[in-house]
Amino acid sequence: MLRAFPSAVIENLQPLVDGGRYPIKRIVGEDLLVEADIFKDGHDVVAAVLKWRVLGKRQWRETPMTFVDNDRWRGVCTLYDSAIYEYTIEAWTDKFSGWRGEFTAKLGAGISELRSEALEGAALLEAASQRAHDRTDSARLLELSRRICKAGNTEINQIAQSGELEMLMATYADRAGATQYAPVPRVVVDRPAAQTGAWYEFFPRSAEGRGDRGSTFRDCLPRVEDARAMGFDVIYFPPIHPIGHTNRKGRNNSIECEPGDPGVPWAIGSEAGGHKAVEPALGTLADFDWLQKHVRKRGMEIALDFAINCSPDHPYVKEHPDWFYKRPDGTIKYAENPPKKYEDIFPLNFRCENWRELWAEMKSIVLFWAKRGVRIFRVDNPHTKPVAFWEYLINGVCANYPDAVFLAEAFTRPKMMRALAKAGFDQSYTYFTWRNSKRELIEYFTELTETEMSEYFRANLWPNTPDILPFVLQDGGRPAFMIRVLLAATLSTLYGIYSGYELCENEALPGREEYLDSEKYQWKERDWDRPGNIKDWITRLNKIRKENRALHFYDNLRFYHADNDAILFYGKMTPARDNIILVVVNLDPHRKQNSYIDVPIDQFGQMASDVYQVHDLLSDARYTWRGRQNYVELDPEIQPAHIFRVRRWAGGDQFV
Repeated sequence: MLRAFPSAVIENLQPLVDGGRYPIKRIVGEDLLVEADIFKDGHDVVAAVLKWRVLGKRQWRETPMTFVDNDRWRGVCTLYDSAIYEYTIEAWTDKFSGWRGEFTAKLGAGISELRSEALEGAALLEAASQRAHDRTDSARLLELSRRICKAGNTEINQIAQSGELEMLMATYADRAGATQYAPVPRVVVDRPAAQTGAWYEFFPRSAEGRGDRGSTFRDCLPRVEDARAMGFDVIYFPPIHPIGHTNRKGRNNSIECEPGDPGVPWAIGSEAGGHKAVEPALGTLADFDWLQKHVRKRGMEIALDFAINCSPDHPYVKEHPDWFYKRPDGTIKYAENPPKKYEDIFPLNFRCENWRELWAEMKSIVLFWAKRGVRIFRVDNPHTKPVAFWEYLINGVCANYPDAVFLAEAFTRPKMMRALAKAGFDQSYTYFTWRNSKRELIEYFTELTETEMSEYFRANLWPNTPDILPFVLQDGGRPAFMIRVLLAATLSTLYGIYSGYELCENEALPGREEYLDSEKYQWKERDWDRPGNIKDWITRLNKIRKENRALHFYDNLRFYHADNDAILFYGKMTPARDNIILVVVNLDPHRKQNSYIDVPIDQFGQMASDVYQVHDLLSDARYTWRGRQNYVELDPEIQPAHIFRVRRWAGGDQFV
């Protein structure tokens, strides 16, 4: 006996990552817009719904999809819970709509003998009445079915076209033989901090800015307050764990350590413990809990560095020597990244014989800190561990703490960076640090925000890190620091700076993109308010970010034409066009630059005329512009950029 079989074809579903192998990403309260090609043989009418549910739940929610063009359909839903969802499309032959369209067409063509067609329609309504679980609806469908059997053609058509019947038949549609897209894709819905945030990194041991001794957790509040005053919402700490003594590095990465040198925080482990302990010089776990409580009271949160490194003094070395790489003579190998050598670090072997035990222990570290209230983790060098390990760890942590956020510090090959994002990392470091020209920035950020990457890869932009002092900052002086942080703060919803950036620190090792007297190896002496700082500039940028919703969207970045290659022009707009931001940046930190720019007024929505106002949110100046082409001039020593909020002309002297 022939059973019902799928009658519709569903192809080219979007968004979809690697055929559904990996989930896409959204944040709580964000819309999920799904499109697909949906069609069937013959001339029958097709109906379709978008379906979604939290993974593990039985009940689907659904909303009708609408026809776009050329067999393309679209549906939208909103995701309100921080969880993993499933979404799919179900399509079927809409027999009622097909019958209604046929009846109306024949009646309009002057065909009067439609008795058979009327009985076909009545049968469809009667069948729907049998499917209706609401007794009132069932009775109404049966009543309309009987009326169709007795009515004339004009009345039948009126019944068929009524909104009431359309709603009833859609509610109790005959989905026999419906096609459901499979395998069912997933979407990870994160809390807003996974997509929008401003990070400030500092070493707790240098919080007071003293060069003769280290600071403690209890000394960090003034630094936290300063970051809060600048508008940052995430405080990121490099590793806070005990630092090893064996082969401890000295100043400027010297292999000779002087007495009292604090060592490198990434060389983790000593007699004081490993990854579940804190460096005694910083205080105790209770002191860390105290600091975290005060950070949260200020509306911020702490992100911890998860660095899977072990010093030769780490407890794992004695307890689990089989977890490490071995030389032919049986001794443990230290880490290398030729020509760099890390004599104070032993890397773990994630493919060792007891890898399951090792993986479980690594997950337990993150769970330990998550239980203490930490929910954001910046992961050091994830590209040197198996991608499968990160899927295991991130899924395992998020099963217990769905609000956990992971940032991948992976300055590596593009395909590996993308694979890590697909595997579960919420945020990713990028090549922004080395993208300086107009062409480089446009090409790179178009790839990040306008291709499939935008569905799973969230760029967290860092103009500097403790490891990297780019040449543009070494050579460009204070204007370069202003330009690069403005680009970071406006090109993406996520960005961060390493402390000292606000002071325009740019002393480097000769010919290297590394800091001279790096804080990685010593206590750093600083005057946190020294003349020439750009704290006011950063504060203004973060205020603009928070007050303008267009800057909270990740994938709405668009680039526009400027005549001068030293002038970068781009914008972000809300879907309703109630917040329109245009950014014009002089990329040259040494010279004044000017250009004509082509303003995308056709994208502004309804306008009474081509007159509009641009309000510079950096200087508070206002300019009345007309039409597409307008002139800008930017002096890097005074103000290297404009951040314009567009206001439409409302008549007279009024702009809205």
